[in-house]
Amino acid sequence: MVKLILMRHGQSKWNLKNIFTGWVDVPLSTKGVEEALEGGKKIQDEPIDIIYTSTLIRAQMTAMLAMTVHHAKKVPVIQHKREGKLDEWAQINDPAIEAATIPVICAWELNERMYGALQGLNKAEVAEKYGKEQLQIWRRSFDIAPPSGESLKMTAERTLPYFNKTIVPTLKEGKNVFVCAHGNSLRSILMELDRLSPDEVVKLEVATGEPIIYTFNHDRFTKQE
Repeated sequence: MVKLILMRHGQSKWNLKNIFTGWVDVPLSTKGVEEALEGGKKIQDEPIDIIYTSTLIRAQMTAMLAMTVHHAKKVPVIQHKREGKLDEWAQINDPAIEAATIPVICAWELNERMYGALQGLNKAEVAEKYGKEQLQIWRRSFDIAPPSGESLKMTAERTLPYFNKTIVPTLKEGKNVFVCAHGNSLRSILMELDRLSPDEVVKLEVATGEPIIYTFNHDRFTKQE
């Protein structure tokens, strides 16, 4: 039975400070590191053949930390396709060593929702300036975007095509997939897998560092309880 594992990154430095992060590339907090390791322990016996993550460091850190406690002891190796010398020179010349690695694909399509003019602003200060109702509309509406930013609908319009064109075919090849991404890019995927309506998905909370596991069989996803 092929597995799909989804995990939101651990708490970031700006999550801790209640700041809109979006595409700003900030690392994990100390708590985020702990959450990544704890999440890793929950999937340490799950087979993993390939990892997909965003281009943002908080998701990449989470994936790498989670794999440090995986029982397979394989080394995750970031792939640098079409990145000049990194692609050309990062060759593994021992087949046995290469077999003990797991490829990691970084894709901007899995990045967090881009919050535009709100990025770098404290959420409490935004609520004070614009009102709690307006803040809630920007944060939890499906198709209303913050100024110069993305709505959840717009995020889904880049995340879901990548998921369906790249990740689903990998599952169909019989490979077990670990996706480490963000609250809103994962909401987009969960909306499709769990057949959620726009009203339902905006209420969905995706916990940091908490794996969500599906089995994939005959083109059907079944959530593992």
